[in-house]
Amino acid sequence: MPRKTWRAALAAYASPSTLVLLLLGFAAGLPYMLVFSTLSVWLREAGVARETIGYASLIGLAYAFKWVWSPLLDQWRLPLLGKLGRRRSWLVLSQALVILGLIGMGFCDPQKHLSWLIAIAVVVAFASATQDIAVDAYRLEIADDSRQAALAASYMSGYRVAALLATAGALFFAEGFGSTGFNYQHSAWTGTYALFGVLMVPALLTSLLMREPPVPLRTQLQAGRYSFVHQLASVFVLIVLLVSVPAMFTQLYNTDFASVLFGTMSPLDLLLEDRAFLRAILYTLLTGLCLSTMGRRGLAPVLTPVNDFILRYRWQALLLLGLIATYRMSDTVMGVMANVFYIDQGFTKDQIASVSKIFGLIMTLVGAGMGGLLIVRFGILPILFIGGVASAATNLLFVMLADMGPNLQMLVVTISLDNFSSGLATSAFVAYLSSLTNLKFSATQYALLSSIMLLLPRLMGGYSGVMVEKFGYHNFFMITALLGVPTLLLIALHWFQENRREGPTPTPEPLPTSVAEES
Repeated sequence: MPRKTWRAALAAYASPSTLVLLLLGFAAGLPYMLVFSTLSVWLREAGVARETIGYASLIGLAYAFKWVWSPLLDQWRLPLLGKLGRRRSWLVLSQALVILGLIGMGFCDPQKHLSWLIAIAVVVAFASATQDIAVDAYRLEIADDSRQAALAASYMSGYRVAALLATAGALFFAEGFGSTGFNYQHSAWTGTYALFGVLMVPALLTSLLMREPPVPLRTQLQAGRYSFVHQLASVFVLIVLLVSVPAMFTQLYNTDFASVLFGTMSPLDLLLEDRAFLRAILYTLLTGLCLSTMGRRGLAPVLTPVNDFILRYRWQALLLLGLIATYRMSDTVMGVMANVFYIDQGFTKDQIASVSKIFGLIMTLVGAGMGGLLIVRFGILPILFIGGVASAATNLLFVMLADMGPNLQMLVVTISLDNFSSGLATSAFVAYLSSLTNLKFSATQYALLSSIMLLLPRLMGGYSGVMVEKFGYHNFFMITALLGVPTLLLIALHWFQENRREGPTPTPEPLPTSVAEES
């Protein structure tokens, strides 16, 4: 890529698309924090049990499975709204659902309507994940490669501001509206979530007014290969499989086969009386029906990016997927209980907002900037390894904080180093995922890899409340630190293989004297 002047580089930030990505980044960061981090504070203040809060964090699985329906956004326009174009139609739909969902969440008191609150939060999470897919695709299509860095920087700036506002700002608003740890007021949280619903409106207006990227001819040909109904059915079947297969094994595990083996129950009694066995049969039939009706060709629109990844990396794909699935395990599982831990330790919401959110955001940006510099100097894998070590090691600071009580100075040190390491690790991991992505399937494949990154940590995070209740905060943070060890082993193995494949740099032979003199 040819070098450009500083004036030409800065001019990339003056384009209208930069402002568009700033607002879309803001819209992406707002709902994610409100259904994950801030919601846990609200539930705890309302007196919801820690186990329930841990299970509620499974809402975040919507972001882990967004790759399932991402091909729909790549190839098809929505009915009616489709006049706006492929990208804008999906953005308008998802943003409208987020606005209505956030307002609806605010009117659900977790002390009376917890089920409704969680259900609406699930809708918001799915709409928000869909928005993320559409924004990523829009960013890739709206500008050439030379401007992608500026657009990505603008997007991340908006996202970080929204994340700060949806966490620290939400706590300040809830406190200001009258809800405290000692005097819970549902109306305060209603006003807070309704306010954030209104803050999504500028992004919705942006989606209506911005220009639609041109549809490539290749994408149009791919759209003709699979009908919209075919793709929609494929997505539905894959979602059913993702639910029914784990549920089938879970119910088989809970089935009382021992009674049949020891003769205390007949197979007929097992069939008639054991509900777990009946549910296992149901899920087995459902799984078989999905596989038989759709077959391999039926899932092709969804699985094509997966096939491409496997064909490019072959057996090494297993190592790469294992690394991706576990890299954020340590800090993600710990993060589910972080805000709950601060409250249980005795810190006020003002202290949490000031230290954990505002100061923590600054340290995250500093860590991300340092990660970018180090990657340029030393490469991706060394910094990826350092980021993994730092993310796991900083959990030990939470162990110390758990033993010290509400020590504000220790909270500052812990949050500073934890967020710095998180920024460093995130910078390295985004660079790593980008290096693995095939531009032929950029939107769908990046969604797939980033979803794999979230899947296992989110599943384990759902049991974080159970772990805290059983082991206490001290041992919980020790366990989350140890969760980073498998990732480090995978990175070291991958690093070793890369070095062995590249081999030593050959030393050039000296030129003959006559040639050297002529040159």
